[in-house]
Amino acid sequence: MKIHESAEDYLETILKLEERNGSVRSVDIAAEMGFSKPSVCRAMKLLRNDAYIEMEPSGQIKLLEKGRAIAQRIYNRHQVLTNMFIQLGVDPDVAAEDACKIEHDLSEESFDKLVSHLTQDKPKKD
Repeated sequence: MKIHESAEDYLETILKLEERNGSVRSVDIAAEMGFSKPSVCRAMKLLRNDAYIEMEPSGQIKLLEKGRAIAQRIYNRHQVLTNMFIQLGVDPDVAAEDACKIEHDLSEESFDKLVSHLTQDKPKKD
């Protein structure tokens, strides 16, 4: 089943907020993403129904195994692409914005080849 880009963005945001704050609530996601609380609540319901997250009685949102896997994959892609663009001389803000645009659409094969190319040992110049 293909997950929608917006769901990937929500999962990535939950992961980042969890790492930064230790816990995540809908209001945190709304503030981070600039969305209305009703929009976030609807998205959380869909993610919960698809077993990507669980919501504690206290209102805290927890990533479940498959939600965490997707969030980490997208976040890793974002970091790699952002760093690559910065190394190419792109302004860090523009680099992060561009990475966000392509992190969802880049195939696994292309991303793996890109990472392989970036991490391979370069020949030393004498």
